[in-house]
Amino acid sequence: MAAGCVMSDTMTGEHRLAPMLAPRSVALVGASEREGSVGRLMVEVLQAGGFEGEIHAVNPRYERVLELPCVPSVAELPGPPDLTVLSVAAHRMEQTMADAIAAGARSAVVFDPCFYEGDEAPLLLDRLKGLARESRFPVCGGNGMGFINYDSRTWVSFQEPVFTMPGGIAMFCHSGSVFALVLNGARRYRFNMVVSQGQEIGATAADYIDYAVEQPTTRVIGLFLESVRDPEAFVAALEKASARGVPVVINKVARTEKSAALAATHSGAIAGSDSAFRALCDRYGVVLCDEIDTMMATLQIMAQERRPGPGELGVVTDSGGLREHLIDVADDMGVPFATLTEETTAALRETLAFGLEPVNPMDAAGPLTADFIERLNKASLTLASDSNVCVMAHELFIDDHHCFYPEAIDYVAEMARETGKLHLVFSSLGVSENGVSAEKLENSGVPLLSGARPMLAGVTNALAWRDHQARGDDAPERVEETVVATWRARLNSALDEHEALAMMASFGVPVVRSAVCETADAVAAGAAEIGYPVVLKTAMPGVQHKSDVGGVVIGLADAAALADAYDDLAARLGPRVVVSAMASKGVEIALGMVHDPQFGPMVMVGAGGVLVEVLNDRAFALAPFGVDEARRLLSRLKIMRLLEGVRGEPAADLDSLAESISRFSVLAAELGDVIAEMDINPVIAGPQGTLAVDALVVT
Repeated sequence: MAAGCVMSDTMTGEHRLAPMLAPRSVALVGASEREGSVGRLMVEVLQAGGFEGEIHAVNPRYERVLELPCVPSVAELPGPPDLTVLSVAAHRMEQTMADAIAAGARSAVVFDPCFYEGDEAPLLLDRLKGLARESRFPVCGGNGMGFINYDSRTWVSFQEPVFTMPGGIAMFCHSGSVFALVLNGARRYRFNMVVSQGQEIGATAADYIDYAVEQPTTRVIGLFLESVRDPEAFVAALEKASARGVPVVINKVARTEKSAALAATHSGAIAGSDSAFRALCDRYGVVLCDEIDTMMATLQIMAQERRPGPGELGVVTDSGGLREHLIDVADDMGVPFATLTEETTAALRETLAFGLEPVNPMDAAGPLTADFIERLNKASLTLASDSNVCVMAHELFIDDHHCFYPEAIDYVAEMARETGKLHLVFSSLGVSENGVSAEKLENSGVPLLSGARPMLAGVTNALAWRDHQARGDDAPERVEETVVATWRARLNSALDEHEALAMMASFGVPVVRSAVCETADAVAAGAAEIGYPVVLKTAMPGVQHKSDVGGVVIGLADAAALADAYDDLAARLGPRVVVSAMASKGVEIALGMVHDPQFGPMVMVGAGGVLVEVLNDRAFALAPFGVDEARRLLSRLKIMRLLEGVRGEPAADLDSLAESISRFSVLAAELGDVIAEMDINPVIAGPQGTLAVDALVVT
């Protein structure tokens, strides 16, 4: 197990980050009286946050700092501090940290980037990481901006927050700029902690997630993530969050796909650097957001005490034009709206002004008569009360200086309490000065969102997490250990296509009958046993993609055609071939496996045949998984319409296909550490079942 997987002190049971994020005593090393210095700011910010523990100043040049007694070193403190804040220059950092550890300090914060001119390998940053690892010493930073913990009232950052209202969002940022942005972005964002973990000298994203999950105030965890430095612990932390029902929302940067140019299989070439991470997140219900504003909207929604139940989104607006705009955006994003019951439709027809339609999304504007507000409120409540509506969005332009409908703030909050459902307010105009209004709404459990697209994305993400949490156990059946042992021993050298298909068959994947031959007589005998029509393919070593070199001949109906085809292949490519049965007509699917260096074996499902790389139609999942996950992968493919049957063509046997994909995932999980890449292309999915007809294994 990786070092980061051990999240608690075995002696005390205390989480390893508790001394850092919730300290009882803090030593400010480098504390200073100098205006504008980090050493002075640390004292001021820690005091401003209302820290209730002991604060010690450490600096040999002072006897007192801002009325605090000051000692020359950590060793001269009355006792070991829980947290040391190391505000010293880079060339002094290593010795200062070593001294703190020797004095019994339990954690540290480092702001410095940890490099300096003249440093020699191993560089300072690596030396500090080694020191922290050897001493199991939690360190926030370096090159970070510290943290703000509202729960423990511990502010250790030179970025003092403007808005200090606590809430349920635990936010962790690899970027210092994002740390500052979310702290000071708007009153609508409410956190129990915000951490700028920087270079993760002695604490990784996994540690922070694990800590946040255990805090009773945490309702949702957000990460602005550049990289995963401790994959094993990261997976364990995501699994823990999922098991405890704490959503995790991630904006992952540096995720552009960089296909492996030298990959031997299609699977290896198209997996890319981001596929495994996305597959990992999908397994544990992690919400991935491509943009910061979408991430923050999602966090706002999922931080509410009210969570979506069964159903879809309901929306009310007071503008026909804005309703059509919302419908267009939702259609572009693939966001469904709740279908209203007949009872709701009838009630709305009685409430809405003449000419307005009782539909969702609903335009409830009507003429500006004396009863306009009453009609709008009644219609909104009727729509929100529909059994198919689980989230209710109210489009209102709310500005602290002007609001056409100021009573809406109170009424929406009342509606949320009455229905018990998640309500939110949004404006298609993304930016306005509405901090006071946002605060009032948030106090009532109603988030105020800016922009239609972030709102729709946030709701979609919340519903996706809800659906993931409702999934049942989808673990596949394992194969006998003797089967695994046999193939692990055989995979010490390359497999030909025939052996690769045999391996798949032993794991429960249906495969085409085939025979390896090296003479014309053997080819004829093999075809006679299999039965015509047959397929002839080159099996010469080194030929991986047979169709690219004209190494595949299909539809050979008799011995004469077979003999001619063999003579041609033998002359051009060599005598060794595979003769196999001609598969029945069906949809061509590609299966693949690659071993991700961080997260292990990963299965690809996509459009097969020669179009595997052309169509860009594929989905990924970490192995192993059951038939339900296999069906979800298929549902993401564009060719799913073909599998379901179009233009009079029969539908494929999806149960058989899903079972085959699941069985392949078991193979990938059991042998993925000794198989570098694997392609099964095509797998023929027809009405009578599924059949794998070609395979390439790279060890």
